Amino acid sequence: MATLTQMPHPGEFIREELEARDWSQRDLAYVLGAPEQAVNMIISGKRGISADMARALADAFGVSAELFVNLQSAFDLSRAREPDPSVSRKGRLQSSYPIREMIKRGWLSNGEPSTLDREIASFFEAASVAEIPHLAPAHAAMKSSYEDTPPVQLAWLYRVRQLAREMVVPRFSRPSLVDTLSRLHGLMGAPEECRNVPRLLTDCGVRFVIVEGLPGGKIDGVCTWLNSSSPVIGLSLRYDRIDNFWFVLRHEIEHVLNGDGKSVAIIDTELEGERGGTGEALPVEERNANAAAAAFCVPTKELESFVARKSPYFSERDLLAFSAKLGVHPGIVAGQLRRRINNWKIFTKLLVKIRFALAPSAVTDGWGDVAPAAL
Repeated sequence: MATLTQMPHPGEFIREELEARDWSQRDLAYVLGAPEQAVNMIISGKRGISADMARALADAFGVSAELFVNLQSAFDLSRAREPDPSVSRKGRLQSSYPIREMIKRGWLSNGEPSTLDREIASFFEAASVAEIPHLAPAHAAMKSSYEDTPPVQLAWLYRVRQLAREMVVPRFSRPSLVDTLSRLHGLMGAPEECRNVPRLLTDCGVRFVIVEGLPGGKIDGVCTWLNSSSPVIGLSLRYDRIDNFWFVLRHEIEHVLNGDGKSVAIIDTELEGERGGTGEALPVEERNANAAAAAFCVPTKELESFVARKSPYFSERDLLAFSAKLGVHPGIVAGQLRRRINNWKIFTKLLVKIRFALAPSAVTDGWGDVAPAAL
């Protein structure tokens, strides 16, 4: 069988047909109603066969137009340049992970194929590309703990871990983190006070990282451990709102306190809905974390009492007074109330932003900025 590099120009087939029919090039030009020079250039291999010419030749010789189209395609392919070897590698990587977006975000460099392979293996804490979840061969004996985690979420998780590894913090102290909860609660009266959260967590030995989510990730936060004594809390600030921030933060702190996520990171997604509740369908560690987060934002009995007294009409005046009594920002109470009564349309103006205060004091990656990290 002829290889691509051996394919002749379609003009050779036409020349053979003319000889078999005892036609001259001038005869073919007459039959086609085309200039003799045009026929000569095709037969001599100086011009390709267009779709229109393929149909005309097909009628002239009584064959299918596809014959000439295929001959021309085979000839063109046989003389096409070999593609850059990085194309197949990039295609393989991009089919599993958002590599282009990761390069755009500065998580990976846009270097040579071998460099990219090395960087992505290092990024995912693997010895080689073949050991990365979703990229490992189907027949590989190694089975990843993250094989059911969507690649876009896994990429975000490992960016959090990558940045956390760069941080220097004291040894983790669980008792210190428990004691710090009251100090954290004291910051909940104003959005500007969020700037103190990273320092308080660092003092307890908890690495705190903010990474903007990747498109489609739907991640709110993560609890992961670099080793058995090095917890990491990562937040995406998917909803830049004071109520969501404090709920997700306290949720992840509860995971740390309970030692969750040591073997396999706990990636928390869509905590705004049922995943943020205490339904039996949720894993017990998630129910515990949600209950602790909700009670931290607004004590459960206090919220139930407020709802019982004010339902079904909740005025802003009453909510402000209730918030002042608790010593927390009205947006935090509004967020818990909305969750409690399943009405996400009320008190939206109270849900103020916090990223402006938090990001400058934390290790933050995204929104146009790239946090430095070794590749």
